[in-house]
Amino acid sequence: MGRLTTHVLDTAHGLPGAGMRVELYRLGAERVLVAEARTNADGRCDRPLLEGAALVAATYELDFHAGDYFAARGLVLPQPRFLDVVTLRFGISDPAQHYHVPLLVSPYAYSTYRGS
Repeated sequence: MGRLTTHVLDTAHGLPGAGMRVELYRLGAERVLVAEARTNADGRCDRPLLEGAALVAATYELDFHAGDYFAARGLVLPQPRFLDVVTLRFGISDPAQHYHVPLLVSPYAYSTYRGS
């Protein structure tokens, strides 16, 4: 059974990105919200964002609310924030596989990759 998971690493502080709001959208004729979560103390969501029959081949976007996360940690950032909501667009071609989409983020940079 396939599943989609994520986690956040706060590279500015060298810690898991705990408490970050994450939204998952499926793209098609419209952008449809299909899951919402908040990362736990390990920077992971407590359960997969999608799994089983809910995971279908499609293009998706993950919105990570990084600006709010860093503000909640007490960082004073210029307004408007350089990074606020980090949106990652990716495709799922085989819903039977495990897709892991992590975010490594600081107030001024981010990276991602397809994890295992």
